[in-house]
Amino acid sequence: MTEEERREVWIARIQDYRSSGEQAATWCERHGVTPRQLWYWMKKLQPAEKQKQAIRQPKWIPVHLDETSHDGSSSLLVKVGSATIEVRPGFDPSLLADVVRVLKALC
Repeated sequence: MTEEERREVWIARIQDYRSSGEQAATWCERHGVTPRQLWYWMKKLQPAEKQKQAIRQPKWIPVHLDETSHDGSSSLLVKVGSATIEVRPGFDPSLLADVVRVLKALC
């Protein structure tokens, strides 16, 4: 077994252990490994697991602009959770940032 294959096997084992809800000793006994092996591989693979989690997290969110304007001036609708904020030209950026921060905490 190559090092990469061994890493993939242990990544799968660690995911299985974490999702099992079992204590380490119980899980290890059931799978024929020692707790020391499990802890070693969890520590060794920790950076790789964090990288995989970081890859899964979204980096961008879609922005949908409404081309129509009610009063002839352009505006932007910002949706945070179930709230919608209409931003018009000349808005106060610090006020918008405060409102978005509060809505994120509430939604």
